[in-house]
Amino acid sequence: MDENKIDRRNFIRLGSLGATVVIAWPLLNSCNGLASEKENTINSNFQADLDLELTAKEANVQLFKGNTTKVWMFEGKVLAGNGTAVQKLGESYLGPVIRVKKGQKIRIRFKNQLPEESIVHWHGMHVPEKDDGHPKDVIGNGDTYVYEFEIMNRAGTYWFHPHPHGRTGPQVYNGLAGLFIVTDDEEQQLKLPSGEYDVPVVLQDRQFDGNNQLVYLNRERMDRMNGFLGNRILVNGNPDRELSFKNGCVYRLRFLNGSNSRFYKLAWEDGTPLVIIGKDGSLLDSPKSKPYIMLGVAERIDVWLDLRNKPQGSQMIMKSLSFSPGMMGMMGGMMGRGRNNLPLGSEYEILKISIDKAGSNNFQLSQKLAVFNKLDPATAVNRNNPRTFRFFMRRMQWTINGRTWEMTGVTEEETVKLDTTEIWEIINSGGGMMGNGNMMGERGRMRDRGEMESDRGMMEGGMQMPHPFHIHHLQFNILERDVSKVDSRIWNSVKDGFIDEGWQDTVLLMPGMSVKLIMRFEDFKGLFLYHCHNLEHEDMGMMRNFKIE
Repeated sequence: MDENKIDRRNFIRLGSLGATVVIAWPLLNSCNGLASEKENTINSNFQADLDLELTAKEANVQLFKGNTTKVWMFEGKVLAGNGTAVQKLGESYLGPVIRVKKGQKIRIRFKNQLPEESIVHWHGMHVPEKDDGHPKDVIGNGDTYVYEFEIMNRAGTYWFHPHPHGRTGPQVYNGLAGLFIVTDDEEQQLKLPSGEYDVPVVLQDRQFDGNNQLVYLNRERMDRMNGFLGNRILVNGNPDRELSFKNGCVYRLRFLNGSNSRFYKLAWEDGTPLVIIGKDGSLLDSPKSKPYIMLGVAERIDVWLDLRNKPQGSQMIMKSLSFSPGMMGMMGGMMGRGRNNLPLGSEYEILKISIDKAGSNNFQLSQKLAVFNKLDPATAVNRNNPRTFRFFMRRMQWTINGRTWEMTGVTEEETVKLDTTEIWEIINSGGGMMGNGNMMGERGRMRDRGEMESDRGMMEGGMQMPHPFHIHHLQFNILERDVSKVDSRIWNSVKDGFIDEGWQDTVLLMPGMSVKLIMRFEDFKGLFLYHCHNLEHEDMGMMRNFKIE
């Protein structure tokens, strides 16, 4: 693989905002290899079972005929410990896949060779503040950040990605994402599919120009407010989206929605039910059969796929089925424009499984998977008065309870006590765009009068969007999902696609929906994040700190 540095013109195109967006580069001195004062050191008293090096760098990959595509990628290497713990994701520029076991102590030396600051977040993992990948801990080009933590999570499909404020969207879009898979004794006793039969499936949407280069945010602020949608789907970073499997076998498919903003209604084309065995941070207590699954941004599901009755030479196709995404007014109109032939909520093919090889295995699906041990609402210190967090737009800005991002800012309502259990209610209350009086002025600055007039009718309806809620540091249980204020057209198109069992760290809220979550704050004090995982919304400031003290 050619890993030559890209020139500055192409870097701006690849790493930032596409052909029509100009950005003032943050902290350009970090591009000059200057040492960062935030560089930390190895703790000699921490005895790591697994010592890894993870480097973020620029590269060129051959995705299409003709020109190579400039991407950013993580490169992993085992320095000490199990040499198979770091695996390539096929021939993809995504990854690597890191496999660990509960109880192991892990050291990860993150080296930043990007031309801007970055930091890595271990999505879904229960780690101390210094190891969570908070934006305040970013490091510059040439610097190293050392993570040292014990694996305390139960078996599940987790992942890792950059988390610098204002730059998470472009860095993930350029290719920086990998799976972090945890196993434990409980899971291993089940003898689920392993090795070649345990298959990661990372779903992302992307857009490319005529020179095979990634294009991002080509509609400037509108793409930021709406969230970026590409016009083609990639599976594991591969545009041909085809997997080769054996008949006579069963597989475990670990789906990750690694898209910036797109979410999916996943279903097998032939009507075969999806058999779900895991969600985010745990196996389920028993398999769940679903006609389709709504997979929000950053969510993961583990799917049991039985090919023992499928003949060699046949195939299975997974689609995203049509649904009402809840975009009203401006958002809905913009999604249908000619630029994007994959509007959110339309039907399109996701991947093709070619059953082109013969084989057999003897994995069996148990009807009893993991012990759930759901948190008891009676133990919550605020059981009669849940903390409430409303996601809505105000003055052309996505907010949480009317607030936006502050690097270390935290309010009293965002401060919790160590060793307590709480209930949080997360509400997607949307928010009109015309009531603040500044809408037309700001739109006038963003677009010319002709475009503004064409969008006037769309703006009248306001802007209500789905929001994927994610909280760092812990896994929660879903207590209830209130859909009484969700438009019936939206709800009827998605209602059979949610998994509310198990331990989760991300939940998709359709417009008008609210969910009550129960969670426990334990083991570590510190400053952690909660935010919308629509990466463009996050980068715009729809993210806040919570503090455990």
